Amino acid sequence: MRVYLIGAGPGDPGLLTCKGRDILAAADVIVYDYLAAEELLANARPDAERIYVGKIAGNHAMAQGDINQLLVRKAREGKTVARLKGGDPYIFGRGGEEALELFEAGVPFEVVPGVSSAIAAPAYAGIPLTHRAFSSSLTIITGHEDPSKADSAHDWDALARSGSTLVILMGMKNLPEITRKLLHAGMPGSTPAALVNWGTTLRQRSLATTLEDLPAAAVREQYANPSIIVVGHVATLREKLGWFERQPLFGKTIVVTRAREQASSSAALFSSLGARVLQFPAIRIEPMPSYAELDQAIAGLSSFQWVIFTSANGVRFFRTRLEALGLDARAFAGVRLAAIGPATAQALAGMGLRADFVPDSYVAESVAQGLLAQGMAGARVLLPRALEARDVLPKALRGAGATVDVIPAYRTVPSSEGKDDVLEALENGGIDCVTFGSSSTVRNFFAAVGTEVMKRHPEVRLAAIGPVTAQTLRDAGFEPDIQPGEFTIPALVDAVCANLAGRGEQA
Repeated sequence: MRVYLIGAGPGDPGLLTCKGRDILAAADVIVYDYLAAEELLANARPDAERIYVGKIAGNHAMAQGDINQLLVRKAREGKTVARLKGGDPYIFGRGGEEALELFEAGVPFEVVPGVSSAIAAPAYAGIPLTHRAFSSSLTIITGHEDPSKADSAHDWDALARSGSTLVILMGMKNLPEITRKLLHAGMPGSTPAALVNWGTTLRQRSLATTLEDLPAAAVREQYANPSIIVVGHVATLREKLGWFERQPLFGKTIVVTRAREQASSSAALFSSLGARVLQFPAIRIEPMPSYAELDQAIAGLSSFQWVIFTSANGVRFFRTRLEALGLDARAFAGVRLAAIGPATAQALAGMGLRADFVPDSYVAESVAQGLLAQGMAGARVLLPRALEARDVLPKALRGAGATVDVIPAYRTVPSSEGKDDVLEALENGGIDCVTFGSSSTVRNFFAAVGTEVMKRHPEVRLAAIGPVTAQTLRDAGFEPDIQPGEFTIPALVDAVCANLAGRGEQA
């Protein structure tokens, strides 16, 4: 038994430490806070018990004393407990209280420090807390004090004289009183100050003003917790150094409809540009119930002149069967390989294989055209692909005199995972673009969401990876707003970015 007090970081899931991630992956129980990003729970085992104990002002899911006892009880059941706390456990996080409770109960524990919002939120807003020209010291204080108390825990006179950058956490409720005390202590009203709301998350907002205007600015711009207050001349650097909110897709919400097995690359690209990504895997990739036919083809692989792969998924499932039969890339000796596009060619390269042919345009028609130019009469061709696919390619090859064995390597089935999140975001006006990477994602997305729902939201841009997917959108009654010139995911991301960021017309 052991309890790990893990700093979850300030909100950006990427700021969780490697050690924290590894412990989450092994823990039996996850006890997490309001400010611990839900995405972090994806690191947990599917069978791990998840217990929410979040606390926000006026609404506590569980009292602190009950949380302490919960940690002790779960540990005494012989379980490994990951206590996930926003920011750093020991910086205004009551982690010290929990650690003392564990010590008194004789429960082994470890502390895994986290990136504190006191440091991270200003950094994401472009405010270095120390700078040789402005401040050589930093003071972090809590603003969560009762303004009616006769005595404050802080020496406001000393703070006002220090010349130190002041970072105040949990201070929005008491912001007018905090400002009054600093001004009363002699700090000039013209002192630069800033607010950072939901720092490091895609909901981040920040503003820079002066100390005397800070309370009014907070009301005017509707700032509330969780916000960081920064007081000091370093706040003037926000205008030059505020990188996070300047990302080209910052504040935009993109729906990715690819299968979850493929969506991570798309989501990562959009996230790297500042977008909030909603994953709605409209299709799910599944293996075939039986691989007898594909296994037989693999056993006779040397009898084929060409093997054509029309997706990275086809390569992946083919490789799985190849290895299941005790074979490797040597089985392709003497066989020529075609890939529909660079992603598929890269998947082949992962097997140590180089595609002999990749068309300039990544659609079945271009594969057929390119291969026919090489002469396919009398050739025997193996086409391992999805169970549900267009007949354009095999029909064209057969028309040129080739013998084509079309064998399903996997199947796509409809999925509605994430549907509720997408519908809620749509109704709240919170979606900017829906991206489609195949015709099946189009059909299954509209089957799940409904065409009438989307027609009520013409402001949502629809992006199709290529002409076939675009035509499927038209068949559903929608004109694609965005279509890249090259039919790849990176090109689709670039086209969406150019469109939504207003840097150009549709690609």
